[in-house]
Order: sequence, then C-alpha cells, then structure tokens
Amino acid sequence: MEQTFTLIKNAPIAKDVYKAVLRGDTSRITVPGQFVNIKLDGFFLRRPISVCDWTIPFMGDEGELTLIYKVVGKGTDAMSRMKEGQTLNVLTGLGHGFDVSASGKCPLLVGGGVGTPPMYGLAKKLVKAGISVNVILGFNTAEDVFLADEFEALNDLYEFGCEGFEGKKPEVKVYIATVSGETGTKGFVTDCVKKIEECTHYYACGPIPMLKALKAKMAEAFPGIEGELSLEERMGCGFGACVGCSVETASGFKKVCTDGPVFPATEVFNE
Repeated sequence: MEQTFTLIKNAPIAKDVYKAVLRGDTSRITVPGQFVNIKLDGFFLRRPISVCDWTIPFMGDEGELTLIYKVVGKGTDAMSRMKEGQTLNVLTGLGHGFDVSASGKCPLLVGGGVGTPPMYGLAKKLVKAGISVNVILGFNTAEDVFLADEFEALNDLYEFGCEGFEGKKPEVKVYIATVSGETGTKGFVTDCVKKIEECTHYYACGPIPMLKALKAKMAEAFPGIEGELSLEERMGCGFGACVGCSVETASGFKKVCTDGPVFPATEVFNE
C-alpha cells in the first residue's frame, strides 16, 4: 500500500551506513523480514529497504519505522541527504518475512553487512516471546560494524509474562566476525559457527556468497538443521508485476519481492 511517511531522523551510524526513522502508518508491517519501497525525487525506480524495526500505531498515534541503508549508488546517496521533516512516498508491508514460530528454543540469527538490519527486528520479536538467541554479525572492518550494541541491549528488553515465558530470562549472545580481524573473530560469519553449541533453527540475511557458505556450514555443523535465508536482489516494482527479481528455486522460479525475500534454505542454492 502506498503511504506518506515523515522523516524524523536520518544520520550516519557507521562507514557509509545511515539510520533513517520515519513516522506514519506501519500497520501493514506484520513480521520481521519484510521491506518497504521508497520513491525518490528524480529517480524512476523506487529503492527497496529492509525493515530494521517498527512500532505499531496506538491510540491515534502514528507508528515509527526504522530503516538502515548503505550508500552504494546515486539513489542511496540521495537518501543520505534527505532532511528531517521531509515527506516520503513509501510502499509498506512488502514481501514474505521470517517464520518466527519455527525458531525452536535456541535459534541462530546471522547478518552480513547491510543484511544485519532485518535480523535485529527478528531478534527483538523472539526475545519478546521469551526465546534466547545467538547472533552472528559479519563485517569487513571495525568501522563497518553497526547494531552490535543494540543487539546486546536486547538482554534488557524481556517482558515478564509474555508468550514463551518459562521462568528464565532469555539471553542474547552476540558474536562479531570481521575480515580484517580488528574486532571479534578474524574471518567470516562461518568462522563463528563453531562457537554455537546448540541450534534449533537458523535465519540469515546477507550477500549471496555468504548465504551459500553459511548454508553449507550449518548442514555440516548441525545435520538436518532447517533454516531461512533472506535474499538481497535488485527489483523494480516491489509487488510482483515486473518479474525483475525472479530467482531459481527448487520448486521453480520465484519472485523475491512477493514469494520472498525470505525462502526456506532447502529451496535456494541447491546447485
């Protein structure tokens, strides 16, 4: 649905990475892993951005939508120069998100670079349900790291009496991997998997090479494990009309914007 949002914050949080907070009707965003498509003046195609976090409208107040994006081209560069108070035309509640009910008691969440934001919303949802999570975040260098503190802060989020409560406060453990080795484990997210002792389900979002490597590593470390992968793909419309984001899956070609961006790990990267 096309809606108008007001930009209330737009600031850098890491190297070439910005956090934008928008205020408007967020009611169509229902699960972690969905995305929005933003119309920018002077650009024909909208910019798809995954949802990091959101609050729902309450008692007449508008909700807030948190987006995190990296400046990689002219479109995102234009976004980085957006001013507070500016209104934006946004398509919201797009895509098929993560299946929170599949997590089990000890899920693993993996984010690589700008694939990190949707994992935050998912982690928050799981913790509110009383579920402990392990989180692995991968970046190139220390200056690229973002959201690590926010994930850690989820340890203080737990709401007593919420669904899934078993008398024990859920725990969030965060592992960082950097290619440079400046912080955390030197290497890739797959190098942190060996630190995970138990895993009932895994969720991941990041570059395709990372997702392929992670799928193989998880199958090796936890035979029979099931997971969900959120694909990053260029797209035009965001609602299935242009077919520009189609990918091959085990059950035929699917559209990332409507069938995804989240797919069962068994469906993708089977070559």
